[in-house]
Amino acid sequence: MHFEGTKDYVATDDLKVAVNAAVALERPLLVKGEPGTGKTVLALEVAKALGAPLIEWHIKSTTKALQGLYEYDAVSRLRDSQLGDERVKDIRNYIKRGKLWDAFVSDDRPVLLIDEIDKADIEFPNDLLQELDRMEFFVYETGETVKARRRPIVVITSNNEKELPDAFLRRCFFHYIRFPDPDTMAAIVEVHFPGIKQRLVSEALKLFYEIREVPGMKKKPSTSELLDWLKLLMVEDIGPEILRERDPKKLIPPLHGALIKNEQDVHLFERLAFMARREGR
Repeated sequence: MHFEGTKDYVATDDLKVAVNAAVALERPLLVKGEPGTGKTVLALEVAKALGAPLIEWHIKSTTKALQGLYEYDAVSRLRDSQLGDERVKDIRNYIKRGKLWDAFVSDDRPVLLIDEIDKADIEFPNDLLQELDRMEFFVYETGETVKARRRPIVVITSNNEKELPDAFLRRCFFHYIRFPDPDTMAAIVEVHFPGIKQRLVSEALKLFYEIREVPGMKKKPSTSELLDWLKLLMVEDIGPEILRERDPKKLIPPLHGALIKNEQDVHLFERLAFMARREGR
């Protein structure tokens, strides 16, 4: 099993090395990077490239580690017992499998995505240490041990909202996805918009990276936002010559709502435009 990227996903050489190293070491691959750099999509593309089933566990602030193993619905069992339902005789009827359980019993070696692990409580990663290490867990209600038939390929993403415990980090292979450089970004654009006019891409990328480098921006535009902006530019038939304009009155790019996502950054560009007009008098 060797990952070389896919036709729909531009993977850098160091990312390919990281994926294949994690597979060879049988360690979870912990992927960090700016939002919009393709961390979540990576798991989908690895599964596609290796012909493996994908099991996705998207983490929220309220998610508990036990939910990834199983959940016991005691309330439903109590209600059914009051109604005289025969199902109450078998406690297994009230145990709902979690994503780790699904991954452990999969017939084919799956790719398990644990997405945005840093959203959960600080103890969440530690609560999964043993299960991810030993690839087994105990179901107290039934007295059974669930063991992985084949060790899944585990991809864990984080947006760095909080630090992860050292004990958890020791068990992972780590990779930071750097923001794509202009050449890599041009290749990503070509994947999403085959045959797009290169002059438009060239001017759009130049303006996009200039926006990202403006000091004081609260939220820099990401890859996904660039792709949305390019799509709008094509729909509205806005050509490269309009993007090339450097009129101080038009410092905010056309259709900027696809790139600039909060009022503080809009006000920042308005102030820059005002200062440019004053200096141009």
